[in-house]
Amino acid sequence: MGRTEQNPVAMDLHLPRYADLPRLGLYLEQAVEYVNGCLVALGDVRLTSAMASSYVKHHLLGHPQKRQYGRDHLARLIFIAAAKNVLPLASLRVAVEIQQGSRDSFASAYDSFCTELENATRLATGQQGSGEVVDAETDQQQMLHNLALAIAYRSVVDRYFHAISADL
Repeated sequence: MGRTEQNPVAMDLHLPRYADLPRLGLYLEQAVEYVNGCLVALGDVRLTSAMASSYVKHHLLGHPQKRQYGRDHLARLIFIAAAKNVLPLASLRVAVEIQQGSRDSFASAYDSFCTELENATRLATGQQGSGEVVDAETDQQQMLHNLALAIAYRSVVDRYFHAISADL
């Protein structure tokens, strides 16, 4: 059961920044595939088409334009897909609103969350941090920092137990 030769929870998470998200709209299946590809390093964090449609229905996500999901949709789906594993739906709704308004622009808020989550995964896996720090100047920004830590630690714990279950 001891894995000394490799770290079973090591992950290399790098999320696309807002400017790097696809410029052209993606259809639902393409958007789901894109988001899941972005979050694959987090392990069991997955999004389905049914989930994405439900988030639109529950007003966590805006309606797609001409059935296509743009940058704002993708950024919000990445946030929701990561946060849904640690938050109940009611808290997720509040977290989406807080995240959206946490910085001067939606793009800046999304980019800050990406940095927070990448730093949190490095911290949770004992890796060296990136050196990039996001200042938490408000209670809401501190909550997003803590949410990123919760996502990272949950992912690390899930990965650890998945890795050792193969050895049992």
